[in-house]
Amino acid sequence: MSGLVTGDAVVLGLQPARLPSRALALVIDLAVIWTVYLLLSIGLALATASLDEAAVMAVSIASFLLVLVGAPIAVETLSHGRSLGKLACGLRVVRDDGGPIRFRHALVRGAMGVVEVLFTFGVIACIASLVSERGRRIGDVFAGTLVVRERVPAARGPMASPPPPPWLVGRFAQLDLSGVPDDLWLAIRQYLTRMRQLDPAVSWSMAQRLAGDLAERTGAPAPEGVPPAAYLAAVVNERQARDARRAFTAAAREVGPGPTAAGPAAVPVETTVDSMDTRSAAAATGSTPLPRPTAPAQAHVPPTGTPGGFAPPA
Repeated sequence: MSGLVTGDAVVLGLQPARLPSRALALVIDLAVIWTVYLLLSIGLALATASLDEAAVMAVSIASFLLVLVGAPIAVETLSHGRSLGKLACGLRVVRDDGGPIRFRHALVRGAMGVVEVLFTFGVIACIASLVSERGRRIGDVFAGTLVVRERVPAARGPMASPPPPPWLVGRFAQLDLSGVPDDLWLAIRQYLTRMRQLDPAVSWSMAQRLAGDLAERTGAPAPEGVPPAAYLAAVVNERQARDARRAFTAAAREVGPGPTAAGPAAVPVETTVDSMDTRSAAAATGSTPLPRPTAPAQAHVPPTGTPGGFAPPA
């Protein structure tokens, strides 16, 4: 399995960690924990030398539970699934849906880790990780968690949202986008980048829901006959075009006027020669020059098909 899938059938860019990387992270964590435990045990032995045997036993059990059980639980809870070994190996513990873990997840993992890691020296954890499809040990199964890789090779690069159909470009130039919140823009962009990975029926329903939210914010519903995914792509393209124009205008203001701003606008050579020839011929014949004929504008008809994942499910 190359990634996680949420309940909405959205593929997340998370890859489950395998046994070698998890074993290396576990060795680092155990080395740190046992070093701290041994140093603490030596200090407690010197401090409790005058106590009786029962008190020494109680202090030893308390230190064992505090360092070897409580410390990993506290570290995973406070760091949201990143222990020292996992941080060094680029791993992290997450929930099954990809969200950050909480105290109850870390508590179950830590309690089961005492049995399958400490008492059996990791044998049970290794066997369970090898058998599991996603490399989970028994503690992960009971806690509903998964260890994933945070540092994934970036060869593929970020996924870009698909461009809208050509017949929709510029159609929403007068649309008011000031009332659309950032979280809705983020949801729309995430959907557009992953809509080809979704089931067609699920993709269509998500596009309709997002298009309805966007139309409610802008006050302009999608035109009749336009697929909701194409409507979303066209509106996102319009927003990106506006942002680019604003950035270009701001950069031009910072740079200042160019060398030709103060002088007259440059006239193309071909236009000047044609104008001179036309005026000369008019002066010689005493007639008024006629304007050049121009090709009639053709109305653009949208294509019947909507490629790029914008078509409704069959």
